[in-house]
Amino acid sequence: MFPLRVSDIQINIKSKRLIGPINLQIEQNGISILLGANGSGKTTLLEALHGLRKLSAGKVEWAISHTLAAKEQTFVFQSPIMLRRTVSENLAFPLKVRQISKSVANAEVMMWAKKIGLEHKMKQQAVLLSGGEMQAIAVARALITKPKMLFLDEPTASLDGATKKTIEDILISASNDGTKIMMSTHDLGQAKRLAKDIVFMHNGIVEAHCSKEKFLTEPPSKAAKQFLAGDIVL
Repeated sequence: MFPLRVSDIQINIKSKRLIGPINLQIEQNGISILLGANGSGKTTLLEALHGLRKLSAGKVEWAISHTLAAKEQTFVFQSPIMLRRTVSENLAFPLKVRQISKSVANAEVMMWAKKIGLEHKMKQQAVLLSGGEMQAIAVARALITKPKMLFLDEPTASLDGATKKTIEDILISASNDGTKIMMSTHDLGQAKRLAKDIVFMHNGIVEAHCSKEKFLTEPPSKAAKQFLAGDIVL
């Protein structure tokens, strides 16, 4: 089990409230999509859940110890972060850190390189690849250790359709294999394709958390209705 519970968390910078208070419970299965307009607080919430942001109030509780939870989760940023190494070395890095045997690591690296269509670029420097290729590497690198939890912050923003589909297919497969995924996006079509449940944010708070079907058919707030209609959300 790997659900998490968020109780009255809030993040402030000086006297400005960024998000909160937020109460939320994320179940262990499926893909949870964090929806909302730009500036609604999606990235800040994801960073808070992953421990990248210090809480001003409240707490994040995991079903397992925080120490173990920290080892069993990964994060993919909107702008891919690449090591100044080859594609192969980027993919192998998490396995090397965990002291996985070279033979096992090589097999895993090749399998993931094939999944993202980069097996023919294994020796190329990752930082010289296209943005879509680097993001595919970042997602594969995050999943190569089979984490129990994966956070993604708009990982397919500005990517072409083919690369977006590759990443979405990988995420669906990982979810089916038992990795819990929580991902932010402002792409409603993507939410429809991937989500089991939707967390909708507006002005730094969670206005709704419900099944995808309920959110799409019974939008819970004025902002949610505007978002679904494609209007500007104020």
